[in-house]
Amino acid sequence: MDIAFNKNEDLNKQEVDKLKHKLEKVYLGGGEKKIASQHEKGKLTARERIAYLCDDETEFLEIGAFAADGMYKDVGGCPSAGVVTGIGYVEGRQVMIVANDATVKAGAWFPMTAKKNLRAQEVAMENRLPVIYLVDSAGVFLPMQNEIFPDKEHFGRQFRNNAKMSSMGIIQVAAIMGSCVAGGAYLPIMADEAMIVNKTGSIFLAGSYLVKAAIGEDIDNETLGGASTHCEISGVTDNKHETDQDCLNDIRRIFNKIGSFEKAGFNREKPKAPAKDEREIYGLLPNDRVKPYDTRDIIERLVDNSEFDEYKELYGQSIICGTARIDGWAVGIVANQRKVVKTKKGEMQMGGVIYSDSADKSARFIMNCNQRKIPLVFLQDVSGFMIGSKSEHGGIIKDGAKMVNAMANSVVPKFTIVIGNSYGAGNYAMCGKAYDPRLIYAWPTAQIAVMSGAAAAKTLLQIKVATLKAKGEEISEEDKEKMLKDITDKYNEELSPYYAASRLWVDGIIDPLETRKVISMGIEAADHSPIEKQFNVGVIQT
Repeated sequence: MDIAFNKNEDLNKQEVDKLKHKLEKVYLGGGEKKIASQHEKGKLTARERIAYLCDDETEFLEIGAFAADGMYKDVGGCPSAGVVTGIGYVEGRQVMIVANDATVKAGAWFPMTAKKNLRAQEVAMENRLPVIYLVDSAGVFLPMQNEIFPDKEHFGRQFRNNAKMSSMGIIQVAAIMGSCVAGGAYLPIMADEAMIVNKTGSIFLAGSYLVKAAIGEDIDNETLGGASTHCEISGVTDNKHETDQDCLNDIRRIFNKIGSFEKAGFNREKPKAPAKDEREIYGLLPNDRVKPYDTRDIIERLVDNSEFDEYKELYGQSIICGTARIDGWAVGIVANQRKVVKTKKGEMQMGGVIYSDSADKSARFIMNCNQRKIPLVFLQDVSGFMIGSKSEHGGIIKDGAKMVNAMANSVVPKFTIVIGNSYGAGNYAMCGKAYDPRLIYAWPTAQIAVMSGAAAAKTLLQIKVATLKAKGEEISEEDKEKMLKDITDKYNEELSPYYAASRLWVDGIIDPLETRKVISMGIEAADHSPIEKQFNVGVIQT
C-alpha cells in the first residue's frame, strides 16, 4: 500500500473513532445521574428496555441517534430528541421500536421528537413493520408548544398514523412504563394492545394538579390513572405488570404467536462476505473530498464475493450502474464515479459530476430494476450536474429530468448511502431524502449542501461585498479575509453529516463497515410490503 492509502486510512479511522465517541455520549441520554434516578424507581432506561426486548445476538438498526444533536442549547439540549427509535428483532420478527427516553427532560416532546417519531412511523408504514411503543413521556415541552402542536407534521400526526396503520393491518403494541399524559395518552390506546407497569405507569388526559385547578377535584395520580384504575375500572389498558421486565416479556409472548405475512419476494441467496477486504475502504476513500478515486474499488468491498455485473460500462462513465448481491439480497447499484474518465470521443469527464450520457444510462438502468423487481442502492458522491454551453446545448436538463423522473417513480424500495459529496441537484437525482428512500445513511466523510463550502463561501462573500459597496462602504483586504473565514466556518458546520443527522436529513451516520448491515436489514424490512403499484414514469422528454 502507498503513502496516500495509509494517510487516508489514518484520517478515516479517526473520523470513525470520532463517530463512536459521539455515539457513546448520545447513548447516555440525560446523563448518568438521570439513569441512576430511573434505576432507583425500579425502571429500566429506554435503551435497556430495547436491549431486554430484542432477541439475543441480533442487530438493532437505530434511526435518528443524532436527532437534535447540538440543538436546543438554551434548555440544556435534547440528546436523540428524547426518544430511541429503530428496527430490531423480537421473537425472530423485524419490528419498529419507539421508546421514550425519560432521562431526557422526562421524555418530553420537542419539535425534533415529533419529526423523529413520524419518521419511525413512516418507515413502519412503508415496510408494513409491526410497531412497539415503550411509552414514558411527560408530554409536549410547553415552552415550544407552538412548534410541536398544531401543524400537519406536528405531534398530532402520530395519532393519525396510529389509525392509518391499524386500517392497513399493521400490528401495534404499546407498553405504558412511565408517564403518559394529555394528548399523548391516545397513542398507546390507539394500539392493538396496551399494557401498563404497576406503580410507575400512569395514563390520563390531565394530571391531579390540573384536575384540581380545573374542576376542584382532589385526587392523586395513581387513583386518577394508575395501573389498577385502568386495568380494573376503566378498561383502558389490557394488562398490568409489576416490573418493566414482566411487561417486556408479555410483549415477547404476543409476538411469538403472530401469523406469517405476505412478502414482496425480493431475490435472496446465501450471503457471502466480500472477497476483497472491507476495511480497505478506509484507505481507498480520500479524506480530501476533491481527490479522485475509482468508485468500483468501494463497490467491490461492499458486495458479496466482490462480484459486480456492470451495466453499459463504457457509456456514461461518470455514473456506475450494475447489479450485485449484498448479504445475499439482489440489488441494483447506482454510484457516482469519482475517477476522472476519458470517453471514446476523447473528452475528459470530471469525477462526481453527472453528464447527459450518465443521466440517460441511469434512467434506463433504474427502469430495468423496476421491471425485474430489484431494490435500488444509491451511493452518493456527487458534485452536481455538468454546466456550461456544451452541456446546455446537449440537453443536460432534459437528461437530468429523465433520471429524476425514473428514480422518483420507482416502485422498488430505494436505499441511499451518502459516501462523500451530496451537492445541489445531484442530491436529488441520486435519491436524496426528498425522494423517499426507505433508509438513508451517511458515512462520516459525507457533506450535504447546495454546493461545496469553498464555492459557497466565495459566492456569499461576493454578495456581501457588493451589498456593502452599494451602501458606499469600502472593504479592506483584511476585512474580506475575515468575512471569508467567518462565512466558511459557518458553511462548513452546515456541511457536516452531524448537522444533517441532527435534522434527520439522514437517518444516521455509520461506520462504512456497517453499510452492508443497513442495506440488508432495510431490504428485509421492505420485503414485508408487497409492491402494489405498477411502475410508470409518466411523460419523459426524449
